[in-house]
Amino acid sequence: MGPSDPTGQTDPPGTARREQPLTVHHLNQLLLVCSLVLLVAVAAVRISSRSGLPSLLVYLGIGVAMGQDGVGDIHFDNAELTQVIGYAALVVILAEGGLGTKWKEVKPGLAAASSLAIVGVSVSVGVTATAAHYLIGLEWRQALIIGAVVSSTDAAAVFSVLRKVPLPSRVTGILEAESGFNDAPVVILVVAFSTAGPVDHWYHLLGVIALELAIGAAIGLAVGFLGSFGLRHVALPASGLYPIAVMAIAVTAYAAGALAHGSGFLAVYLASMVLGNAKLPHWPATRGFADGLGWIAQIGMFVLLGLLVTPHEMGDDIWPALVIGLVLTMVARPLSVVLALLPFRMRWQEQALMSWAGLRGAVPIILATIPMVSGVEDSRRIFNIVFVLVVAYTLVQGPTLPWLARRLGLAKSSETADLGIESAPLERLRGHLLSVAIPEGSKMHGVEINELRLPAGAAVTLVVRGGESFVPLPVTVLRRGDELLVVATDPVRDAAERRLRAVGQGGKLAGWLGTGGNDAED
Repeated sequence: MGPSDPTGQTDPPGTARREQPLTVHHLNQLLLVCSLVLLVAVAAVRISSRSGLPSLLVYLGIGVAMGQDGVGDIHFDNAELTQVIGYAALVVILAEGGLGTKWKEVKPGLAAASSLAIVGVSVSVGVTATAAHYLIGLEWRQALIIGAVVSSTDAAAVFSVLRKVPLPSRVTGILEAESGFNDAPVVILVVAFSTAGPVDHWYHLLGVIALELAIGAAIGLAVGFLGSFGLRHVALPASGLYPIAVMAIAVTAYAAGALAHGSGFLAVYLASMVLGNAKLPHWPATRGFADGLGWIAQIGMFVLLGLLVTPHEMGDDIWPALVIGLVLTMVARPLSVVLALLPFRMRWQEQALMSWAGLRGAVPIILATIPMVSGVEDSRRIFNIVFVLVVAYTLVQGPTLPWLARRLGLAKSSETADLGIESAPLERLRGHLLSVAIPEGSKMHGVEINELRLPAGAAVTLVVRGGESFVPLPVTVLRRGDELLVVATDPVRDAAERRLRAVGQGGKLAGWLGTGGNDAED
């Protein structure tokens, strides 16, 4: 007798059982569950922002609670699907991070960040793998995999924590750039160590890493510059298309880099950084859209990783994870920072903070799925060790980072708020409309219109204050909360924006005090 269905009917012998079709009811249930998870996760952001913890811990906790040892009792063990979704989420997170990275902050520390991403990773892998082999007793392949997996700082964790801590721009720029750069070499190492057969010689791996990084960097920069040129010179029919176009260009950089056998992660980060510093039209809306996508990517990725965990299997892996994490945090990371930054003569306080700010997050956990998919022996144990290590040491490092910055004298007391400037091109009129919002803390407060000293070809045409708009006079005094409409011709558009930002940072005497924006006076 064939298998029966809920109505009591049976299938004829030899007939294949047909799966139940996906109905609208099933879709409604799925949407309800997803929306509830998102609402809980968004509400949990409040907890992470107040406690100083990276949001990844909250989302991982939601995933674990929904898993087979939690209240949800959802059985999920598809490591391959988790890896694919994790890669896609990481592309979005890196794109959002690149769009928010300021070139003026990253440029002075670009060489230092590159050294941390290559030399620092190499040192960290060697020290951590040695500890895993001799202290924990892992085979060399498993030890090297763990060393490579945990040597990458996590972009999502670094971006979410550092942008809340008022550190010097040089330190922040180096750490953000490092987190964007070091994913690429680590992915190559983990894939190489997880491949069946003998591990390639170190010099061959170095050559592969160098080649893939070069290809990824070239493609990322090319796509970024071409994309920014197109968006600046082609007026799209709707402002809502600009955010979509920017994210599409960033994803194109990743896909092109990966298809060319280069580093797609480096390509998407560099392309996004170029786009983020290109003064694109409707930029605040684009940043808001990218920020929202980044949050969705983080929530989905962390919840899925939490579902993949089986807490009752981790008992024997807690002690090894704590030992490896201790070596990584107190020996491998500081040593890698010192050796990688030797040529740059950075102060010991900055090196100490960078050593402690090497935050791990979802990236190591995602990378730990690579040996699982490849069928490496004891790969489940590797995943468990990495998961416990990330959670335990993020609990320690995240909340204490602001305290350490203050103790080292590196925390900045306050920071002048930057202007929110949105640009809309007037293609036929060969001009631009700049919408300028004056935030709290801006030094543009109290400045008269004529004291802005905008270049010829730019003028403030409208001021919105308290919900009412008016045409300003040259002696109109600007206030916090004002919104300005500035019209600028194509040749002076960039100079006008530089001047506005300079006054926002330095006040009416910005030119004489050395603040940027001198183009306006030429």
